[in-house]
Amino acid sequence: MITAIDTNILVSLWKGEDKTSALAAAALDSAKADGGLVICGAVFAELLAYPKRTESFIYEFCSDTGIAFDWRMDSSIWVAAGRSFQAYTIRRKKQQTDTPRRILTDFIIGAHAAENGYRLLTFDERIFKTAFPKLKLLNG
Repeated sequence: MITAIDTNILVSLWKGEDKTSALAAAALDSAKADGGLVICGAVFAELLAYPKRTESFIYEFCSDTGIAFDWRMDSSIWVAAGRSFQAYTIRRKKQQTDTPRRILTDFIIGAHAAENGYRLLTFDERIFKTAFPKLKLLNG
C-alpha cells in the first residue's frame, strides 16, 4: 500500500535531536517495507520553508529514500480539502478552544491521501482522524 507522508514526519527526521526523529525514521522504514512512499506538492512546499532546505536538497533526499512526488491535484482533492476545512472552522468556532489553529495545507495533505486511497503517516493523527474519518492513518 502507498503511504503519503505528512510534513511533520520529515521535519522531525531532519531535526535528528529528539525522540520523534527516531520514531519518524522507524515509521518511514516500516511504511516503505509495506509499499511505496509519496509526498504531495503541498508537503514539498512546506518542506522548502524549513531552514536551510533547498529544492535540490529535497529532491536528492527523496530520491535517496525512495519517496516519490505526486504533483497531481484533481478537483476531488480540492473539494474534499475545502469541505473538511470548512467543517473544521465550524467546529473550532463552536468549541472556542485555545488549541493551535490548523491551516488549509493540513487539509490538502489529508485530502490528497484520502482521495488517492493512500495511508497517511503523520504525528498529527487527531486532526486527520476527525477531518477524514475513513483515511487510514499511521502514527509516526
